[in-house]
Amino acid sequence: MQKSLTTTLVFQLKPNEEEERLLNKGQLEARRVVNEIYRLDKEGYDWNEIEQIVQTRSSHVKNTTQRLFDKALDDLGRYYDEDEYGHPRQEYQEEYPIRMNYQEGYNLEISGDDVEYRVSALKYKHVRGTLHGSPQHLERLKTAIQSDDWRVGTAEVVNKCDKYELHVNVTHKTAEVADKRDSTTFIGVDVNEDCVGLAAVTESGVEDSLVIEYPEVKKQRHEFFTIRKRMQEVGQSSLERELQGREKQFVHDQLHQVSRRVVDWAEQFENPVIVFEDLKDMRDDIEYGTRMNRRLHSLPFAQLQEFVSYKASWNGIPTDKVNPEYTSQECPNCGHTSQSNRRGKRFKCVACDWQDHSDRKAGVLISARGLEEQDRNVPALNNLPVVRTRKVRRRGNGECEPPDRNPFLTIGRNQGQIGSFRY
Repeated sequence: MQKSLTTTLVFQLKPNEEEERLLNKGQLEARRVVNEIYRLDKEGYDWNEIEQIVQTRSSHVKNTTQRLFDKALDDLGRYYDEDEYGHPRQEYQEEYPIRMNYQEGYNLEISGDDVEYRVSALKYKHVRGTLHGSPQHLERLKTAIQSDDWRVGTAEVVNKCDKYELHVNVTHKTAEVADKRDSTTFIGVDVNEDCVGLAAVTESGVEDSLVIEYPEVKKQRHEFFTIRKRMQEVGQSSLERELQGREKQFVHDQLHQVSRRVVDWAEQFENPVIVFEDLKDMRDDIEYGTRMNRRLHSLPFAQLQEFVSYKASWNGIPTDKVNPEYTSQECPNCGHTSQSNRRGKRFKCVACDWQDHSDRKAGVLISARGLEEQDRNVPALNNLPVVRTRKVRRRGNGECEPPDRNPFLTIGRNQGQIGSFRY
């Protein structure tokens, strides 16, 4: 099955001092344009009027201004759909990425083993040089420039830690993704506040399971929330917004690490399909009190699913969604469903005393529902292998450490006895 897939390639620009100043001016102008869009929207201007106003006043080329307008419009659209905390601020303080179209705001050219770039930082003012990046990203970019099956799309000039980068979107228009109807291994994915429970199930039985922990996400989000609340009490709104941006970046990076682990694990199985819970209308059903509601409503469940789906597609692995009802409460052994079955990370059925790790058990049930969706034979689910765990950690330099392969929970295959929890 052919599918159009888009990925972002990251390159370093390494400009000289004069070029750095020019890129800085371009980003400051991009910030001014976006702040003006938010301000005019809040004052009640029609969006078509706003577009004409900002294009007339902008020091960027017309196409770059259009791309900035489109990006700001996406933010406003999410606000009006009531998915965001509030109206986008009109006092954006940081440098704003210069967003451009290929062969209009920026251009690329292959020169021997290198890729040369030209970026329009402002009208009639260009920055030129050679892209620097990983060999894999450079080869993929060369393929996208040369192949009719690929398309080079928008790019952004981004300043990270005082280093300028070019983030280029490339699309493989005819990527091959397996048909989920041909899958033989169903990978159930149960997304939680501090971990992901995975289970690989075939018509013959449960092949393997894994729990990927990311406790730092929960810890950091709670700390950020506490600090922001104190800032609100003393009216430090600018620092509060900066902190919220840091929180989103931290969570975003962690989710990328987790999603990569999920796909790497799924690849080892024959003809896999990754099965998620369908999260549509999930928030409407959450009502656990003010504090828990705040934590669960703001969790990026859907974003993690999107990251996994995206990476899986690049590896040719299809995805599917099933009804999530009672996956955390149903007993795979006797079918009894009760909220009292689950006690934190331990699942113990009040009817038959069957026990398991609650998140792995949910992953198994999600896999089983994936089998049911395709009218496949669902095997016995009460005889499960050992749960393994990996923790997503970062070194001091920001790189991700190798996964922790020590057992998290030991369960006898025949006895179904819970061994030792490691907390």
